[in-house]
Amino acid sequence: MTTITADERAAAQAYLRLLESTRAVLADPRLAPYAGAMLTRPMAEADEALRAAGLAGNEDRLLRVVSTLRTPSPTAWGWTG
Repeated sequence: MTTITADERAAAQAYLRLLESTRAVLADPRLAPYAGAMLTRPMAEADEALRAAGLAGNEDRLLRVVSTLRTPSPTAWGWTG
């Protein structure tokens, strides 16, 4: 199990928001030309959160934290294994 700090959790969440925003913008052909402008704020938020958590340039750790956040806990749905 990966122990996650509050800063790492915030960084992973900001990364996931950026990822979802990017998918949404690029999925709509009418919005794609404006992707740079529309994603400026989520990119800045993710960059700042990654720096604050010490994850800037540490993709391996970031992806482990993201994976931990995206994996449902055994008790989240009432099952224990």
